[in-house]
Amino acid sequence: VQLQASGGGLVQAGGSLRLSCAASGTLFSSDVMGWYRQAPGNERELVATITRGGGTAYAASVKDRFTVSRDNAKNTVYLQMNSLKPEDTAGYYCNFARSNYPRYDYWGQGTQVTVSS
Repeated sequence: VQLQASGGGLVQAGGSLRLSCAASGTLFSSDVMGWYRQAPGNERELVATITRGGGTAYAASVKDRFTVSRDNAKNTVYLQMNSLKPEDTAGYYCNFARSNYPRYDYWGQGTQVTVSS
């Protein structure tokens, strides 16, 4: 199984981007799908997560600007990013995890988001 992230790019401050991450191959439903980001010199940090039932959680820095959603039938997770700021610049990575058999913890390859001031 591979996760393919897309939708990153260069945008001006105040703009919007929508990231997508889809799983290829057969995959049992994920308990949690999430987005993380990592800027140069920084550790990877949580951006947003969504459970199978639709429960969401956000980092304080993105709350009220970003929205995470998922399509269980398509094994896809999305991240709508509005009001982007230069400090949102980072590589964004998706994660699919399942705690019950068959357990898994998959990561996507990352998509770059660059916000210019």
